[in-house]
Amino acid sequence: MTDTTMLDLGPQARIVARLAAGVPDARLADPTPCPDYAVGNLLGHLTGLAVAFRDAGRKDLGPTTDTAPDAALPTLPADWREELPRALGELAEAWTDPAAWTGMTRAGGVDLPGEIAGLVAVNELVIHGWDLARATGQEYAPDQAALETSYGFLVAAAEEGGGGDIFGPVVPVPDDAPLLDRAVGLSGRDPERQS
Repeated sequence: MTDTTMLDLGPQARIVARLAAGVPDARLADPTPCPDYAVGNLLGHLTGLAVAFRDAGRKDLGPTTDTAPDAALPTLPADWREELPRALGELAEAWTDPAAWTGMTRAGGVDLPGEIAGLVAVNELVIHGWDLARATGQEYAPDQAALETSYGFLVAAAEEGGGGDIFGPVVPVPDDAPLLDRAVGLSGRDPERQS
């Protein structure tokens, strides 16, 4: 593991929490850039992934880390306005421990190196932050370090042919487009399309 790989997830987690706080109840059924996900499903997914990657960082393996993300359509917990920011904070805190980035762990039912799990967590926060902002008409400026990490992760996934069924086919974006647009395109989303 390199020092540049261990990233503070706190700033990006707080950005996602602020976006979630800005979602009125009337928007929960609205569509998102994620196929089959309404805003409520996306918020449910964010809650579940925050818990799963928190536990993956803690190496606290069990039901939260064993469940594949596509096992069922995510549902929104009744107390999501309290649970999601709490889970996001705990996720960020778990990944401040250097041990989270080493050894093996599990997330989504997949065993993987801690370093890779951390990168996946960063990418999830960046891309789903964009999804949530786009779906709810909010401004979105991700944490720059998290965005750069997400972009590097997505470039590597695309080069290895790992986009496909995980992210969807890459959407071509001009090389001179903003970095966020290029990351979004690599994740299989069209940065120009409204949800």
